[in-house]
Amino acid sequence: MRISKEKAADNRTALIRAASKLFRERGIDGVGVAEISKEAGLTHGALYAHFRSKEELALEALSYGLDEANSRMYSSTMDGMPDLARFLDHYLALETRDDYGSRCAMAASASEIGRQDKAISARFAEGYMVMVRAFERQIAQNDPGGDALGRAMVVVATLIGSLAVARGAAKGNPAVSEQVLAAARRHVDELMCARPAAADERPAA
Repeated sequence: MRISKEKAADNRTALIRAASKLFRERGIDGVGVAEISKEAGLTHGALYAHFRSKEELALEALSYGLDEANSRMYSSTMDGMPDLARFLDHYLALETRDDYGSRCAMAASASEIGRQDKAISARFAEGYMVMVRAFERQIAQNDPGGDALGRAMVVVATLIGSLAVARGAAKGNPAVSEQVLAAARRHVDELMCARPAAADERPAA
């Protein structure tokens, strides 16, 4: 029995959403296609009607997660720029730390992306740079003439790494987990706003 184009599109979207959630919760290598199909309310065969391989689905699922993050970043703007202070409040919150399935796809998958294929790695890098460019614009505005790109790259890497570490420590040492998030916010704020002192302005050792 043939299904309509609209139903086929809905099924494809359901598979991508299910994969994105499960991959963030358990990792790309920790989830099978049967589990993804079940989560989407579809059969195993339905998945392969839309995707030639698990890798192809993983690419689409990662893209979906990155697009979600981008939408959250731009959900609130100030003077045409994303409200990054608000974004940081949410990103480095305990609720985000504990919610694997619908939060940052990069923090959830950073440690395993290097083991995936080139297309997935390229999409990860692309998503990383989308975040970097948003922070770069803000840093350049706060500190004209500074190394806005370099500092923005460190900011985003700090966010991803700090969330991953906070998650890793949360069950065994909640205090350390919370300290990581708090310290990350302080240092990100410094990178966003503080102008590094010139060599002749730094206090003598």
